[in-house]
Amino acid sequence: MAVQSGLDYMRSRTVVDCDTMDEEVAKTLGPFQDSTSNQAIAFGELSKPARAELIAVSLADAKALHSKYSSIGMEELAVEVAMVRMALGMAQHIRGRVHVQTNPYYSYSTEKTVLNALRIVQLFQHVQPGFDVARISIKIPSTWEGMMACRTLELAGVRTLATTLFTMAQAVLAAEVGCTYIAPYVNELKVHFDAEYVSITKTARQLISNMLISKFRFEDKAKLLPLCAAIQKYYQSIQSPTKVLPASLTSVEEIFFLAGVDHLTIAPALLAQLTQPYAGNVQSLFDIAPTLPIPAKGVSFINDYGSFQITFARDQGGASQRKLTEAVNTFCDFQDKLELIMKTAA
Repeated sequence: MAVQSGLDYMRSRTVVDCDTMDEEVAKTLGPFQDSTSNQAIAFGELSKPARAELIAVSLADAKALHSKYSSIGMEELAVEVAMVRMALGMAQHIRGRVHVQTNPYYSYSTEKTVLNALRIVQLFQHVQPGFDVARISIKIPSTWEGMMACRTLELAGVRTLATTLFTMAQAVLAAEVGCTYIAPYVNELKVHFDAEYVSITKTARQLISNMLISKFRFEDKAKLLPLCAAIQKYYQSIQSPTKVLPASLTSVEEIFFLAGVDHLTIAPALLAQLTQPYAGNVQSLFDIAPTLPIPAKGVSFINDYGSFQITFARDQGGASQRKLTEAVNTFCDFQDKLELIMKTAA
């Protein structure tokens, strides 16, 4: 009998997606259902020398289309075209949807987010006429304004994913507005980017001359694994079709804890680790009763902006609001870097 890999085990319990725009990952480690991405992933891809031609073609497209989309800058449009082109590349090697994230600078504007999402859908049709719109999902940060944009888009037939989600309140609202997916962040986003420095002194006397500086990565001490299980249980209780698609994972152990979740998007490095034999030594949180309370069926935020905002702001003593703010800021930083790539290449 063949030894089961960690990836095989996860696929037996959960729909596995790939968190990348690298087609080779989908080819070698697939099959995958969906492909997810964001500005950070796009920056990593467009920084590769092999993507120079795609950048050039995207700039040419942007110049040709700019009169149609003159409300945004040339570099911003070129970034969107490039993300669409990379998503279309991934679409050849997966079975389901490609997820493209809106410009994070629009996270607090419903109108701009809706226009951005519709423009992305139109760009898919420009680059590949006839591409099935049902295979496109627009990722939108889970601010109030972002959720209202999801509501408008879903009513228009555009599938959405509410990303950077850290609280049950956001999950409740996402189901109410009809999001197709939500992406709870198991770890706050900075675990993937932030390196901090700590100073250690041997003795007070050697404070200046013998200071040791050690570099370490930030570690999230409040992982939201239990929240993922609680949200899915809640959605089942209200018969919501919204799918839970956790993101921002840092270890295979976290992945095994989530066996049984609707979808799970996994980065290339962790996918490679999952090809190893599965030891079966981690009990999934979906095999036990939820450790967090499930909201009552009548809980609603969709018509109460103030109640949503105060509930969200008070979650975890304000930590969840901070996590969302930092995630949006991080993605804005990567949006800036992407536009600089286009400006430099122009």
